[in-house]
Amino acid sequence: MNKPKKPDTVTVNRRARFDYTLGEELTCGLVLSGPEVRLIRDHHVQLKGSFVTIRNGELWLNNLTLGAETARNLKLLATKKQIASLEREKVAGSTIVPVKLLAGGRHIKLVIAVGKGKKKYDKREVIKSRDIERGRF
Repeated sequence: MNKPKKPDTVTVNRRARFDYTLGEELTCGLVLSGPEVRLIRDHHVQLKGSFVTIRNGELWLNNLTLGAETARNLKLLATKKQIASLEREKVAGSTIVPVKLLAGGRHIKLVIAVGKGKKKYDKREVIKSRDIERGRF
């Protein structure tokens, strides 16, 4: 029997961890065409600046950069229960942020997380602690 291949991380949205305090994560599928799949598997994709919205009870990934194209919008696949819980979090003032893109075996998945925006002083604290760890001060 063939074991399912462990998903490889294609790209990570490093800016999301800096700009938001992330909460629970959810793994979603994507609705893609053939050329889009090829671009993702060849690592010609960027999550920087992309965000997730809820329209008509569906999740949409906005501003995904694929190859030379920009501002691509893709539908995400999640259950109604998962979408409802994300919608409750969004009403409470949180943001839904794409964290990383996984591609392994046949499927391409997107990990999204619920995040609260950090203030400027929170970001400065993170930079300061990182510099202290590196021994710059």
